[in-house]
Amino acid sequence: MSMPAAAPAPVNLARRALIRRRHRFNTAMTIVSLAMTAAVLTTLGAILVTLFYNGIQAIKPSLFLESTPPPGSEGGLANAIFGSLVMTGIAVAIAAPVGIMAGTYLAEYARTSKLAETVRFINDVLLSAPSIIIGLFVYGVIVLSMGHFSAWAGIAALAIIAVPIIVRTTEDMLSLVPDSLREAGAALGTPRWKVITAISYRAAFQGIMTGVLLAIARVSGETAPLLFTALNNQFWSTDLNAPMANLPVVIFQFAMSPYEDWRRLAWGGALLITTAVLMLNIIARLSAKGKRN
Repeated sequence: MSMPAAAPAPVNLARRALIRRRHRFNTAMTIVSLAMTAAVLTTLGAILVTLFYNGIQAIKPSLFLESTPPPGSEGGLANAIFGSLVMTGIAVAIAAPVGIMAGTYLAEYARTSKLAETVRFINDVLLSAPSIIIGLFVYGVIVLSMGHFSAWAGIAALAIIAVPIIVRTTEDMLSLVPDSLREAGAALGTPRWKVITAISYRAAFQGIMTGVLLAIARVSGETAPLLFTALNNQFWSTDLNAPMANLPVVIFQFAMSPYEDWRRLAWGGALLITTAVLMLNIIARLSAKGKRN
């Protein structure tokens, strides 16, 4: 005679119900996440397609060979491209040594000191500060003191924006270097500065360069600080003590104008900046990936 089947234990029933409830919740959250991802990618794709469609019409030799024109005339963005390259290059050349040295101090000399905590706090504040605030600060300190706008003021504003990015990246990359490498160098009687330059920097080189590239990508498209500092110049100028043309401000002014030819140049300049920033980010990610491998 077969025995009657035992009734399911209440504990097992509750566990199965909990598993089903968690499975339904996980499925719902997965669908929501995929929908949000699709929405973001669709928006980004629409922006890039619109930018490419309108900007590609302005990409021709005159864009790189001629200066910004008066309304109704043919021209290009040569002076603005030159000004952006000069100001961004000098700003990063100033910010990179300062940021790398500050990051080295935080990672190698004063990891847990009160001064290091203060520097990190100030760096985080600068990292999250709106760029227009930095532009107003430079305007009050440099532009008003000099009595006129200048490329030097724009360079100062861009350098201030770039420094905290390089400081944070340098500190993070140097902190990832194993202490055993430093100890091995110290065991051989190598001075500390030599250990840092020959071992720590070499191990963290790609990461530090990634931070510099990200800083370049960040400052290359800044408009607000340059409106208060370098302003703009319709003509070709190499004088850093005078207003200098730059792509972000030219794009802002031309995009707001009622002239079709200026708006077309604005689309072309926006495509140039977007392409440059995209390439810098790709290079930075590939460099970071190579570092991990």
